Amino acid sequence: MVAPRPPREHLALLVATRKGAWIYHTDSARQSWRVDGPHFLGHIINHMVLDPRDGRTLLASASTGHLGPTLFRSTDLGKSWQEAATPPAFGPSRNDLPARAVSCTFWLTPGPSSEPGVWYAGTSPQGLFRSADGGQTWAPFSMINDDPQFRHWFGTYQDGTPDGPMLHSIIVDPRDPRHLYFAMSGGGIHESRDGGDTFTPLVDGMDIVDGFDSGEISFHDPHCVRLCPSNPDRLYQQNHCGIYRLDRPGRRWTRIGRNMPADIGDVGFPVVIHPRDDRTVWVFPMDGTDVWPRTSPQGQPAVYATRDGGETWQRLDNGLPAGQAWWTVKRQAMCADSEASVGLYFGTTSGELWHSRDEGAHWSCVARHLPEIYAVETACVA
Repeated sequence: MVAPRPPREHLALLVATRKGAWIYHTDSARQSWRVDGPHFLGHIINHMVLDPRDGRTLLASASTGHLGPTLFRSTDLGKSWQEAATPPAFGPSRNDLPARAVSCTFWLTPGPSSEPGVWYAGTSPQGLFRSADGGQTWAPFSMINDDPQFRHWFGTYQDGTPDGPMLHSIIVDPRDPRHLYFAMSGGGIHESRDGGDTFTPLVDGMDIVDGFDSGEISFHDPHCVRLCPSNPDRLYQQNHCGIYRLDRPGRRWTRIGRNMPADIGDVGFPVVIHPRDDRTVWVFPMDGTDVWPRTSPQGQPAVYATRDGGETWQRLDNGLPAGQAWWTVKRQAMCADSEASVGLYFGTTSGELWHSRDEGAHWSCVARHLPEIYAVETACVA
C-alpha cells in the first residue's frame, strides 16, 4: 500500500546500511510507509540520527572507499546534505603512544536539551569526540583518546570484534549533563560524573570469555548499553557474555540473561527498553556457539521480551520466518517508538526491515532487499 503524504508531525525510521541510507515515513497508525531514498548510495552509513531537540537536523556517519570517514549534516530532513567542516579525527599522538587514524564514526548521540548543538561521537578505533555546533566541527573529548591506561584497554588495531574495535553506547544522564557513560568493544563500560574530565570502569559482575582474566578491562566486550528513559538509575546491557541489568547507585551488574531458555542462550547485540516501563526490555538473541556464526538460533529468528526486569522471558515470533532465516540484528539496528502501544523495529543483516505495532506480539515486514542494515533509529519529525 502507498501511504498518503504524512502530516507535519510524524514518525520516521532512519535506516543506515552497508550501501546507503533510507528514511521510511509513517503516521501514528503505522500501517503504511512512504520511502525516501537511497541517500548516499554506495557509502557505508554506520549511523543516522535525528536531533530530537529540533526535529529537523539529521547527522549521518559515512565512509567511502575513496574519501574515507566523514559526517554529513542535513537541516531539511535529507533534502540536502553538507559535509562536516571538521569530522572526528585523532590529533597528533601524545604520551609517546602510536598514532591512530579514524576508520569510521560508529556511534552518534545528541546532547541534552539544556545543551543545544552538542553532539557526541564514538569511533573505530575507540575514540570519543564532541561537537558544540550541531555537528559541523568536532574535537576530541575528555582524556581517554591519549590516556596510556585507556590506550592499553583499547588494544591494538588487530584486536576487538570482526568489524573492528569501536566506542559506542554514549549515554548522557537526562538529569545531569555532566554524568556520562560509554562502552567499548573491547574495553568495558566507563562512567564520568565530572563532565568527562575523568572516567572510571563500570564492569563489576560482568563475565568474560572462559580462560581470560576478568580483571583485565580490555577483555570486557559490551555490545550495547541502554539507560531506561523512565528511570535513569537503571541500565540494561547486551554483552558478548550475556544480558545484564544495573541498578544505581550500585556498581555491580546482574546477569539476567541466565533466565533465558537454555537452548537459545543470552548472546546477542541489541537491547531495547520500553519508554515508560523500566521492567520491560526486548532483545534479539543470536547463535553464540562454537565459531559464533552470528545467525538466528537454528535459523528461527525471534525477539525475546521481559516484563519483570529479567526474571522471565517470552518468545515473540508471530509473523517472523518459521525457519531457514539465517540472519541476525546488529547492535544499533533495533529500536522502539513512544506511541501508546509501543512500536518495535529492527533491520537484519540480510536487508529486511521489520516492525511491530503491538510491542512485539505481531510482526510484519516493511522492506526487503536492502543492503545489510547497520542501524535503525526512530525519529519524531517536526
